[in-house]
Amino acid sequence: MVHAVRRGNSLRKVAREFRVSLQTVRRWVGRASNTRLDRVNWTDRPAGTPKPVNRTSMSTEEEVLRLRGELAKSDLGEFGADAIRLAMVEQRMAPIPSRRTIGRILQRRGILDARRRIRRPPPPIGWYLPEVASGGSELDSFDTIEGLVLRGGTELSVLTGISVHGGLISCWPRSSMNAASVVTLLASRWQESGLPAYAQFDNALIFQGPHQYPDAVGQVIRTCLLLGVTPVFAPPREPGFQNAVESLNGRWQTKVWHRFEHACLADLQQQRSSLEIELAQKDMGVQNLRERIQQKYHVKLDDVRSECITITFADEGTAPAQVSAVIRADLERSFRVLRSLPADI
Repeated sequence: MVHAVRRGNSLRKVAREFRVSLQTVRRWVGRASNTRLDRVNWTDRPAGTPKPVNRTSMSTEEEVLRLRGELAKSDLGEFGADAIRLAMVEQRMAPIPSRRTIGRILQRRGILDARRRIRRPPPPIGWYLPEVASGGSELDSFDTIEGLVLRGGTELSVLTGISVHGGLISCWPRSSMNAASVVTLLASRWQESGLPAYAQFDNALIFQGPHQYPDAVGQVIRTCLLLGVTPVFAPPREPGFQNAVESLNGRWQTKVWHRFEHACLADLQQQRSSLEIELAQKDMGVQNLRERIQQKYHVKLDDVRSECITITFADEGTAPAQVSAVIRADLERSFRVLRSLPADI
């Protein structure tokens, strides 16, 4: 096209001959200018302007690097993107780049101290207990929230609990929390929802028991062993084992404690039920499963005995089934012991 124009043809005639737009011919003729055709750079150029209009100027980048060096030697020693932007605001510099732009400047200049964090997949729930990790057993995790004060100086403590697989939650605010009250609340929870295979606690004294006596076992541990529930204690300074209940603690404080104004303990106890209702559908799923088992096998789960169990199949009639000792012990622990559990243990 450029050669045809240089031979004297008009731009429009060349455009019609090569079946391109007039603007295309003008662009390539302007690219060639008066240069010899064998010396013209015919390669494609990137779209847009050579320099972005919103590109941060070099002077701004130099100010960012200068402030980072000064903040690194400050008393606090904070020299990240947030600290740099705050310093620019305090010094009334203009323009002030955004936090993300400052981060890109530091990355482009290659002065980031740490490498990018590598996120690995988490281990399965209850990985330290094979039965819980495989989903064959349930674990109830418990913890306490302390340091809550109502208007007037009334201090409160909240016992929280959650089942790691079923997601069944419990929150009990009390004016005082001790081992005896913990045992009563655990018994009420397990009477309603059933006994788990494991109960996990942190290392608080109300869960462990007193330390001033040798070979002493606390009330909470004795109650768990009496009911056939294995107590598990999280290692010190290892919060990962209590992630489920710690997440519940944060959610309860955000959704219940900080959202409403509580005049007294009774108002707080009424508000706590709203959070439990949010996850009540999971408990309803367990009840529906019990009903389906009773309808399909014609077994009344409340009348199960450990000596003899007869299972009736809806499509095959009645047939006696020999239940192994493991299943028999599990049924006995889950139903008969639970029904006979005293309310004031």
